[in-house]
Amino acid sequence: MNSEEEKKQEDSNSNLVKVDVDIQEFQSIIKDIIANSSVLSLKEHVQHMKGSRYQHCYEVAYYTYILSKKLGLDYISATRGAMLHDFYFYDWRNKGVEGQKRFHAYRHPRIALNNAIENFELNEVEKDIIVKHMWPLTFPLPRFSESYIVTLVDKYCATKEFFNFLKYRKHLKKLKRLEKKKKEERNL
Repeated sequence: MNSEEEKKQEDSNSNLVKVDVDIQEFQSIIKDIIANSSVLSLKEHVQHMKGSRYQHCYEVAYYTYILSKKLGLDYISATRGAMLHDFYFYDWRNKGVEGQKRFHAYRHPRIALNNAIENFELNEVEKDIIVKHMWPLTFPLPRFSESYIVTLVDKYCATKEFFNFLKYRKHLKKLKRLEKKKKEERNL
């Protein structure tokens, strides 16, 4: 590469977002949360399609940690609030429970907040994150930048989980077709 090409490469690299991700710091921020038996029980609850609610919250917390730290925000409160944003224990798909599916988007943030308050000491940023992570469906508006970050990251992760499920389902159908074809060939 000549010096002019190197300069262009350096200029384009300076526009990249550089994040110093410290997994040990991330883990230490949520250490007490992920050791809690009620939080651990979220591993038994399906969130979006096939992943667990624990997995979902952990991923939202991780991306929130990265973004909030890069933006110079209160990344500790943001990460902790993100880990607790879906801290509820029912299956919202259960049609047998009155109002559970229809009002889930509006009611689960308050339920998650109440569960979090029962188990942890929360600051105002963490409370705001939990109760307002479904904005714009819920009102009033989030009070803190960290709350908006969690709201956006939550929607990103939910969308990613949905498309991963579609991809998984497509592969599952393909496997079933191949198995059926092999079975038919063996029967010939």
